[in-house]
Amino acid sequence: MRIVVAEDLYLLRDGMVRLLQAYGHQVVATATTGPETLDALRSWRPDVSVIDVRMPPNHSDEGLRAALAARGEMPGLPVLILSQHVEQLYARELLADGSGGVGYLLKESVFDADQFIDALERVAGGGTAMDPAVIATLLSNTSPNRGLKQLTEREYSVLGLMAEGLSNQAIGRRLFLSESAISKYTTSMFDKLGITSDDTNRRVRAVLTYLNKP
Repeated sequence: MRIVVAEDLYLLRDGMVRLLQAYGHQVVATATTGPETLDALRSWRPDVSVIDVRMPPNHSDEGLRAALAARGEMPGLPVLILSQHVEQLYARELLADGSGGVGYLLKESVFDADQFIDALERVAGGGTAMDPAVIATLLSNTSPNRGLKQLTEREYSVLGLMAEGLSNQAIGRRLFLSESAISKYTTSMFDKLGITSDDTNRRVRAVLTYLNKP
């Protein structure tokens, strides 16, 4: 994959570059500020990018806003946010376009290289990779969605794991259920949420419902 890495801390940025190269990927550009990030995304249109939220010049939300601006110009551009912070407003906006290829992980929750690479490849493929702590924060100030109230406890659990970006097989392992059982739960869940079978991005739409986008 062709990857852009946007991170202002040298050691972390260099470490990510070396890790990605070790897994056979190509880092086509690095950025250390918000404006540099947007320029790199526009110039390279990478297969996926890894972007910190708080970057120079103001160390507020420059990285996330650069990702939003780039996706506004290039819909569906895969972006994985990797940060120590959850910026609720812009995180919701990042997810709200429904085009897939998005992730938001907290640095403290990445425990090994395989986990990180798996999330990155999932986002590059148009999927989602959401940190459970990010989901909890985004849900903390929202009211329940009517469609969600129709879900059974098991369906809600499946949806929560889907929001983390897990496949049906991985969800089944987590819940000690067969993949076919998970498939039945997801089909029922999609029906209750009003997500039709001809929607090519059903999982992303279900996750957005779970996050109760404004």
